[in-house]
Amino acid sequence: MITKENFINKLFNKDVMSLDTYIMFRLKEKTEQLRPELIAKNRAPISLSMGAPTANPPQQLIDKLKTILDEGNGIHAYSVPKGEPYFRKACAERMKNRFGVELNPDTEIFSLIGSKEGIANLIRFMITPKEELTEKDIIMVPDPCYASYLQFIQCSGGYAFPVPLTEENHYMPDMEQVWQNLLNQGFNPDKVKALMINYPNNPLGASATREYVQSVIDFCKKHEILLISDAAYCDLYFADDEKPFSIFELEGAKDIGIEFYSLSKPYAITGWRLGWVCGNSDVIQRFGKGKSTIDNGIFKALQKACAEYINTEDAEKYIKQGNMDYKRKQAIMVKGFKELGWPIDEKTVPHTTFYLWLPIPKRYSSAFDFCADVLEKSGVVLVPGNAFGNHGEGYFRLSYVASDEQLKEVIDRFKSDGFYFS
Repeated sequence: MITKENFINKLFNKDVMSLDTYIMFRLKEKTEQLRPELIAKNRAPISLSMGAPTANPPQQLIDKLKTILDEGNGIHAYSVPKGEPYFRKACAERMKNRFGVELNPDTEIFSLIGSKEGIANLIRFMITPKEELTEKDIIMVPDPCYASYLQFIQCSGGYAFPVPLTEENHYMPDMEQVWQNLLNQGFNPDKVKALMINYPNNPLGASATREYVQSVIDFCKKHEILLISDAAYCDLYFADDEKPFSIFELEGAKDIGIEFYSLSKPYAITGWRLGWVCGNSDVIQRFGKGKSTIDNGIFKALQKACAEYINTEDAEKYIKQGNMDYKRKQAIMVKGFKELGWPIDEKTVPHTTFYLWLPIPKRYSSAFDFCADVLEKSGVVLVPGNAFGNHGEGYFRLSYVASDEQLKEVIDRFKSDGFYFS
């Protein structure tokens, strides 16, 4: 008789079998286990782990959706994976308004059920699964990076080659040096399919200069690989001199590049699952053929509500207000952690995203151990840096998306419970 373990092993490939639950959900499960104990000692959990806005979505957007839900004309019927014409046109208009970039909504834009889904499917379409490491298709990814990149590549049967982002290289590594490291390690350069970049970066919050990104574009053209830009945080900034830009503002990007956008972060609609991918028309069209076999697109009412909203004056005001709130919250956390002895220089703290990337206290040798201690003693949920890649060890990430009062409470708990840097 077949055992349960053998049955499951027979069903799923070894790459999927080696996957663990996504780090954020593991943290959530652990927090729920500890909740009664933490509440009993006046340390009710405060989550600074998830990168998700906690503000309400724009009221005008919600009102639009309510009105559209009552429309006829097949609003509740299937859409198409490509996205309704009005949604794609609105995305093109947004790219023009925000970046001055011209895109053809029919051939250079494709709708997504959130950018995460789009990136996962693109990777699956690109990679031919192989068993042997030296035979695997390679996608070069930042290290540290959004943890799901690594899981997407792993369960697709590919290999994620790390591109180290460090303080020493100002989070803008020399790609020719990385390429040489890949060759020195015995990898086949013909197996390299793409390079992923993510600026502003999760988990670091760091941005890149235009000059650097232009060099990355030139690198990808030279080596004939796809440039995949994840621009999920492009609208989360609160300093004009750090205003994020699109790769398509730079020369040659459309020749080898595509860029992913999400409506989740700027409009606090993470559960709606809307985004788009744009850029090189050949890549977009081939991606679309794969997507057409998987889903029937996004609920049309959501597409229409967002299409009618994202280019309005109210939408711009909402983003600006949200960014002002994040600026205030960041200041609370920077001030608090400086008081706790953390070596923070306000001049170098990125003014983008809603993340802080900080070193663990000197008495700890493991980011996991530090974050576990903070959760168990203080009820504060942080993410260990090595969850984002090997170069994340020694650091932790926090998301300052909680209320101002909760953020101040976090600092007070750290002080009371002895979590100082030294």
